Amino acid sequence: MSKILFVLTGADHWTLADGTRHPTGFWAEEAVAPYEAFKAAGHEIVVATPGGVVPPLDKGSLAAELNGGQENADRIAGVLDSAAEFQQPVRLSDVNLDDYDAVFYPGGHGPMEDLAVDADSGRLLTRALASGKPLGVVCHGPAALLAATGADGTNAFAGRRVAAFTNAEETQAGFADKAKWLLQDRLTEAGVQVDEREPWAPHVIVDGNLVTGQNPASSAPLAVELLKKLG
Repeated sequence: MSKILFVLTGADHWTLADGTRHPTGFWAEEAVAPYEAFKAAGHEIVVATPGGVVPPLDKGSLAAELNGGQENADRIAGVLDSAAEFQQPVRLSDVNLDDYDAVFYPGGHGPMEDLAVDADSGRLLTRALASGKPLGVVCHGPAALLAATGADGTNAFAGRRVAAFTNAEETQAGFADKAKWLLQDRLTEAGVQVDEREPWAPHVIVDGNLVTGQNPASSAPLAVELLKKLG
């Protein structure tokens, strides 16, 4: 049995370019699909958030049309309600990477608000990448990579190939013209190589110990790749 750290946003909103707050949090499928895969394989999961706050769920991610129907949306909501790990997170600042065998970051727009500038998260990601331990990040989760900068300002993930939520997907989701910045643009500016594929289709990139997914549909296949690395 391995011990896997889930790092989730603590932000319940995303500040748009005009200053308005868009209600958000983490995206249900991106947390639940890997959670179920890892638990089914017998692994232990610990959730961490900035400040140890209970991670806010983006309620929009439970819409029936985004989950293949109301039945599956209700099932996913039930998993989140019954999973004690999500209700009892630890403080991200207290996390010791040595205690874990793998690290996983789900998305949602929340990470754009807090994890993108969270120094504790940035240090953890830098250490996780260097450690060789499996590190999974999906959809908007790669916003957290932006905080993984060294003293010289260079990004620890520069030169790495990743999949992440694309400008095309943000445009189709209706937020590209409202956002302060776009994830694909910022990652590219930081020297990260974003491998863009068809919007909304599953797309996972494995680059060494780093496993990334482009969108919600990529979360389950990403979990499969992480499980392979855990052996």
